Amino acid sequence: MINIPEVKIGIVAVSRDCFPASLAENRRKALAAAYKKAYGDKDIYECPICIIESEIDMVNALEDIRKNECNALCVYLGNFGPEISETLLAKHFDGPVMFCAAAEESQKDLIDGRGDAYCGMLNASYNLAIRNTKAYIPEYPVGTAAECAKMINEFVPIARAIIGVRDLKIISFGPRPMNFLACNAPIKQIFNLGAEIEENSELDLFEAFNKHADDPRIPDVVKDMEKDLGKGNKKPEILSKLAQYELTLLDWIEEHRGYKKYVCIAGKCWPAFQTQFGFVPCYVNSRLTGRGIPVSCEVDIYGALSEFIGTCVSGESVTLLDINNSVPEDMYNESIGFLSGYKHTDTFMGFHCGNTCSSRLSSCEMKFQRIMARNLPEEVTQGTLEGDIKPGDITFYRLQSTADNHLRAYVAEGEVLDVPTRSFGGIGVFAIHEMGRFYRHVLIQQNFPHHGAVAFGHYGKSLFEVFKYFGAESIGYNQPITLPYPTENPFAE
Repeated sequence: MINIPEVKIGIVAVSRDCFPASLAENRRKALAAAYKKAYGDKDIYECPICIIESEIDMVNALEDIRKNECNALCVYLGNFGPEISETLLAKHFDGPVMFCAAAEESQKDLIDGRGDAYCGMLNASYNLAIRNTKAYIPEYPVGTAAECAKMINEFVPIARAIIGVRDLKIISFGPRPMNFLACNAPIKQIFNLGAEIEENSELDLFEAFNKHADDPRIPDVVKDMEKDLGKGNKKPEILSKLAQYELTLLDWIEEHRGYKKYVCIAGKCWPAFQTQFGFVPCYVNSRLTGRGIPVSCEVDIYGALSEFIGTCVSGESVTLLDINNSVPEDMYNESIGFLSGYKHTDTFMGFHCGNTCSSRLSSCEMKFQRIMARNLPEEVTQGTLEGDIKPGDITFYRLQSTADNHLRAYVAEGEVLDVPTRSFGGIGVFAIHEMGRFYRHVLIQQNFPHHGAVAFGHYGKSLFEVFKYFGAESIGYNQPITLPYPTENPFAE
């Protein structure tokens, strides 16, 4: 997957001077060995410096992990730990940081072999707060070498998302279409996360597109599209224009990424796009997203950001869908029913015109955009990719700023059911336990827009931690019926 960072975590063991430094050093070695045995050595670097209470030792450790090109840090309390030096290390490290601590090994060694890191984690967390320094702390951050290795491995996708967003440029084209105020949100929070935004007009994009009219690379891109579509290549006459547009976007990315390493796009797709370009951009958007360059529809800047976060966390392609329509009762009764374990209100259809990449569809065909063709000539709405989304586990999620500039998020795990949609577009029948209540008391109550990002797999745990690290003031999820929402009417039937 291109366009996402590789993570290298420096593991630094810390030791307080009234505890044996050898205790922290030996536990660090055991932790590194356990990680390499379970996950390989690609993601970690074992810093040989064991920090005592000296700030100079902290500086030396910082220089060592920088020299070894670590872009994430694990501060490992091999014993109680020096609360000042260890949190200064986190403060001065320019990247995501986690803390975890060593559990005691045996009842036979609780004199000189007792490290008290269980206690030290409390002081570490307090000192992090004093220094206004963020750190990821696992749900239960104290463990054996193998358990802490697992914690570090779970930090990898979280760190990848944090690193990626800090080095991200979001490129947008055009204002949002009329009647799409729902995708409008203040962009200040995106700058607070470290990302940049480049806003352009549709006219800029149209000019660049026209300059690619005779691009010699077009035939090769067309061949790749033909291979990708296979039997679904129902609109061969439009492929050369789509290839021209794809090359336009890819060249724009390279010419405009500036000092940032990673890019995503919030694109304009209607209504003037079709009449001027002569096609819809859906299929091209799907192809770029499939490679790890998310492209959101309707200039949804936070949607593009959410897609990018999911790409970093999962390491795979994602999509952006409308939380679109209810499942008809006859479809539920015939194809889902109570044997599935889902209530009718647990189900809904996720849809978008054709931005979901072909690898995520059970089968696909190039078609015209039916909704747009209701108001426009059909011939200018060609270029959308249609098909039912493959059944399997999914995570629905989104990071969003409110109108008054507060950062919120939601995460809900579920699945795409193996049920024919009998509809159009890139679409699937989704099921999330307690979706009806989640829909009312999170999505509606907290004013989230209709677009939701979809990661293909269960990534709720990592996404939740990413949103916590980013400082989301609330993170909604599909709460069980035994846990009412604050706005849920206790007297409702």
